[in-house]
Amino acid sequence: MSSRVPRTRIRKDPATRRAEIVEAAATVALTDGLEGITLRRIGEDLGVRPGLISHYFPSAEELVAEAFGSAATGELDGLLPPAAPGETPTARMARFLARTTGEAYDAISRLWINARHLSRYRPLLRERVAAQEAAWRGRLGDLVREGVECGEFHAKDPLMAAIWILVVLDGLGAHANTDTSEHPAESFLLAFTTAERELGLPAGSLRPRND
Repeated sequence: MSSRVPRTRIRKDPATRRAEIVEAAATVALTDGLEGITLRRIGEDLGVRPGLISHYFPSAEELVAEAFGSAATGELDGLLPPAAPGETPTARMARFLARTTGEAYDAISRLWINARHLSRYRPLLRERVAAQEAAWRGRLGDLVREGVECGEFHAKDPLMAAIWILVVLDGLGAHANTDTSEHPAESFLLAFTTAERELGLPAGSLRPRND
């Protein structure tokens, strides 16, 4: 006669459980879009009842906003982390721009398109989108300001220089859902050429090298 060993349920502390829920929702947002986030879907992905999800997020709207914020913050920290030891503002800017291509960047670009569209109808998401946009302006603006202060950059208005760069990146990111194979090769360098112009750097100083 076989005996069944009862499964021991591990009760996670609230902070850990909440972070787990947000991470699962952010994953869904990046793969299936923000519309794919429901309390039932996240519960199924985590192997828990939807009621547990609603304990932390009473409405899906709250979870959608939190999931976008988590994914967007991860993007910011991944693309523009603190300077490495000895890294100059110019090198940091070049590293940042070099990371704004590829499938992972296209995925977050699609999420931004998704979030900005849905934010027209969802106040909580609209607030989170605005907060993330401000975070991007702040961090990139600080980098430009640092470069100006040490004499590497020559931007008259660091914040406006940062906004120019972000506007171009947003414009390029808007094509994440379309075929760009017919676009001129130079169009893929617009973020680099814009940054070089706005920062008063020689042409080509921020572009990736093939050597």
